[in-house]
Amino acid sequence: MTANTPSVAVIGFGEAGSSLCIGWNRGGVRSFDIKQTNPDLKTAKCAEMQDRGVDAAEDMRAAVAGADLIFSTVTADQAFAAASSAAPWLKPGAFFFDLNSCAPSTKQKSAAVIEAAGGRYVDIAVMATITPHYHHTPMLICGDHSTAALAALQALDMAPKLVPGPVGRASTIKMVRSVLVKGIEALTAECFWAASKAGVVDEVAASLDASQTDMGWKAQAHYNAERMTTHGIRRAAEMREVQKTLIDLGIAPDMTRGTIDRQQQFGQLGISLVDLDSFEARFAAIEAAVETEKN
Repeated sequence: MTANTPSVAVIGFGEAGSSLCIGWNRGGVRSFDIKQTNPDLKTAKCAEMQDRGVDAAEDMRAAVAGADLIFSTVTADQAFAAASSAAPWLKPGAFFFDLNSCAPSTKQKSAAVIEAAGGRYVDIAVMATITPHYHHTPMLICGDHSTAALAALQALDMAPKLVPGPVGRASTIKMVRSVLVKGIEALTAECFWAASKAGVVDEVAASLDASQTDMGWKAQAHYNAERMTTHGIRRAAEMREVQKTLIDLGIAPDMTRGTIDRQQQFGQLGISLVDLDSFEARFAAIEAAVETEKN
């Protein structure tokens, strides 16, 4: 591989894989997608690759053999299978960039397979929707080969942020962040679906707007933890009434049930966080109380 002319392969040609190719806008990229194994889907998928200037490989071997840089952009449930299928055909020293949204343990399993085959595995966490900025989308990378990988990615006009630590740390940041990001989406849907059915959308929205603060998320978590341990039992009772309201409106209160459980759990810990000023001290106290309750 030279700094300017790496051979590139993309495993999986959905939104992420095609977006990378659009951003790179370079010839010679090979791709293989599992849909090519389905006779009813193969023609359309290959045509999609051709439209993006990408060479459709016949199989995994044809896609990755001889490639210097391999980007895995499959669905999360297929990430380990993709790594396992690619491993036998890897060029020694090839970079295997795993962009899939997986648990750290899944990425560590994939890393073991790739490393055993002589490849260099790099954990990449894509930290925003990929379509607006394509290959310039913010990304985090980590693992033993991250420093060398950074130069390879920069040759493709990419600028990921290096996160110190072993494989799994970048994906941990993304997975934990998704608790809030995806959770807010689901909570918003449940809230405004109910508001719409009840005919109170504008009133609910105005009330929420009025209660917005400029507090950062760490400060918000610090504050919320104390509120929940102090008032969680009462708030759980209130949320059971919210649950009844949603059921009466014909909406399954799936997110609300989780809120009830967590408020109840924190409220029953029997601890006070009022005198603990730091974020770290408050969550350490919660962790200790939860462990004591388990035992």
